[in-house]
Amino acid sequence: MTSAFAPAFAGFGTGLSLIVAIGAQNAFVLRQGIRRDALLAVVGICALSDAVLIALGVGGVGAVVVAWPAALTVVAWIGGVFLLCYGALTARRVVRRASSGLEAKGGAAAGSRRRAVLTCIALTWLNPHVYLDTVFLVGSVAAQHGTARWTFGVGAALASLCWFAALGFGARLLGRLLARPAAWRVLDALVATTMIVLGVTLIAGA
Repeated sequence: MTSAFAPAFAGFGTGLSLIVAIGAQNAFVLRQGIRRDALLAVVGICALSDAVLIALGVGGVGAVVVAWPAALTVVAWIGGVFLLCYGALTARRVVRRASSGLEAKGGAAAGSRRRAVLTCIALTWLNPHVYLDTVFLVGSVAAQHGTARWTFGVGAALASLCWFAALGFGARLLGRLLARPAAWRVLDALVATTMIVLGVTLIAGA
């Protein structure tokens, strides 16, 4: 029984080691979790997107993209510009005077929910690192498990779901701390710095 689930455990560990890192996507999920803004949709998009990309990697689609290296360059530029713009908008909130802190109340407006969903999709699918981690790295490691590679992929996808759910819904515990304007501005500063650094890194490496 243990040997049958070994590939799944290996996939879970591999997937978790790749996504538990400071990045634009994780920073965004954390912020949405603290604000309780379209959280279920954001967590669902992140987890489902990872599952799709992992399936592509396990299925061998990564080999097709490797045959056209220019694809990653294009995605790097688009993703880099997007991250720089989003980081600049977040930095703008930091420099503006905040009269109040975070109000951790549920129920986002339709416009806010729509923006959150679109931003989450962009942060996920315009980030070349996502393709490198899920499609290439997970796909290549899964291939080493032969016929059990899909079991490995399921484990990796489950790790993604567990992480984003824990990050998003667990972020509510920070709601009281970020009720203070200064703490909220610090979080926005960290998010802005992370996204700007990642954006510059992507463009520089393109």
